[in-house]
Order: sequence, then structure tokens, then C-alpha cells
Amino acid sequence: MSKKIVVGRKEVISILDLELFELDAKVDTGADSNALHCDDIFIDEDNFVHFTLLDEIHPSYHGKKMKIPLYKLKKVKSSNGATQTRPSIKVKVNFMGQELDSVISLTNRADMKFPMLIGRKFLSGKFLVDVSKEYLSKEENKKWEFIYYQEMKTYIQLRD
Repeated sequence: MSKKIVVGRKEVISILDLELFELDAKVDTGADSNALHCDDIFIDEDNFVHFTLLDEIHPSYHGKKMKIPLYKLKKVKSSNGATQTRPSIKVKVNFMGQELDSVISLTNRADMKFPMLIGRKFLSGKFLVDVSKEYLSKEENKKWEFIYYQEMKTYIQLRD
């Protein structure tokens, strides 16, 4: 059995496929899956999900319009108890210095404090939550992102 990494109740996560780095996230073991706040969500006839990342009230806002393959539609019970059908995407994330696959449902979280919610399926088997801690990931992510940027810079130079 591998050692589990301790995370706090608030962390940062980078969604690499969306070029969204150090996004504030609430770790919520009561939530089944991950969720990301976005606007203007729709699915086209070719099963691509279109959406606008975040909104102007969040500091990570960049308003970029995204188009990514739909992973699946799933029924989700929201925090107010209502069941919604949400599109979900499968993306690469960096969390606690690890590059991981993640399924993220897309929803409007404008009324919520955090634009990203990290749920128990993502945490299961890899992480333990210490609710007395916050942002244990920041130092680990800085190390990883420096390496990522250096590799991308080299890739771009080689490609040119």
C-alpha cells in the first residue's frame, strides 16, 4: 500500500488541459466528484462541450472560450439537494505535485466561494484530508509548475 498524501480543506489545483493554474479549490469529502465553475455551457451535435471559464468575480478569470470532448453526462445532486444533469470532461490536472487524470463536472458555481470543488472519488486511495490545514499544495505546485514551464519552453524552442 502506498503512502497517502495529506491535503487541507482548501487547496490549489491546476487544470493543465485548460491552461488554468493554481485555482483555489474546496476539498469536500461530502461531494462525490469534482466540479468547476464556468458559464455558457452547451453540448454541440458532435459531442463537444463548449463553455467559458470562470467569471469576472474570480481572480483566475480569463474568459477563454473552451471546446473539449464530452466525457459523459451525469446526474449530480447539488448542495441544495436538487438533482442536475451536468456535462463532465476528462482532463489532466496537477494536484500536490502529481499529474493526474480527473473527471470534472461543469456547472455554474457563481454563488459559491470557490470556483473548484474537489470530491471524494478524486481523493480516494491517494489523499487524506486534514481539515485543520489549508493550502498544503502551494509549495509543491510551485516546484512542479517551474519544471512544466521549463519543459514547455524547450518544446517550443525545438518545434520552431
